[in-house]
Amino acid sequence: MRIAEVIGKLTLSKAHPSLRGGTWLIVTSLNTEALRGSDGGRGEPFVIYDDLGAGSGDRIAVAEGAEAAAPFLPAQKPVDGYNAAILDTIEVESP
Repeated sequence: MRIAEVIGKLTLSKAHPSLRGGTWLIVTSLNTEALRGSDGGRGEPFVIYDDLGAGSGDRIAVAEGAEAAAPFLPAQKPVDGYNAAILDTIEVESP
C-alpha cells in the first residue's frame, strides 16, 4: 500500500458496466521526504479507481494489484489501483 496525493480526475467516454458509481483519479505517490513537506519526493502520476469520494489535494492510501480488486469480491472489477482510505492526518517521525 502506498500513500498518494490526488492531483486530478480522469473522465472516460465509456467504462466497463461494473465500474459505475466510482470515479478515476490521477494521483502521485509520496515518499517520506514529501510527507515531511519537501517539494521533492513525488513519484510519477498514475490512475486509480475511487468510490470513497476523494477530491483534489486529498492524501489517500492506495492498494494495488490483486489487493485493489479484493474489496469487490465476489464481484469482479477490472482495476489495478484502488483508493482504500482517505487520510485525515499523517505523522512522520524523525529517524
